[in-house]
Amino acid sequence: MLLPLFEEHGDVRIVLTRRPETMPSHRGEIAFPGGKVEPVVDRDARDAALREAEEEIGLRRELVDVIATLPTLATVVGQFSITPFVGLTDGRPVITADSWEVDRVFDVPLTELLADGVFHEERWSFGEGTVERTMQFYELEDETVWGATARILTAFLLRVLGLPITGDWDDWTRV
Repeated sequence: MLLPLFEEHGDVRIVLTRRPETMPSHRGEIAFPGGKVEPVVDRDARDAALREAEEEIGLRRELVDVIATLPTLATVVGQFSITPFVGLTDGRPVITADSWEVDRVFDVPLTELLADGVFHEERWSFGEGTVERTMQFYELEDETVWGATARILTAFLLRVLGLPITGDWDDWTRV
């Protein structure tokens, strides 16, 4: 998975996508570009993240400078293991969404994600109510970011701010 960043007019912006309602899973959810490692095609998770970003949003891999890797996390639903990579582009990237995999591509300034009232948490029960977990949400003007994408975004923003990753993160990142 790739967290594409670019700077524009003094704001650092992050690129997000919305998955189509026709997808077999995570219909209509906000996500970062990403997907499975293809052993025949990809050398590693980083290579897969760059390939998937190119396939999904047309972000040419040679224009991305991967500057960081976030902790690998496991999803609760679907049992996926996700390794997020942070990548910089030189200015606003040229984006062309693959209509089968992406319904919408948009970008958000980090200042908006950190603004009062955008972020909140809820406690949700999983496994027939036996396990409670903290779920993060980012309420944007016309989209809600939640689930694994919100957890990755939270970890990224905490790193940017130099704050420790606390709470349920240890439980979420066990793979």
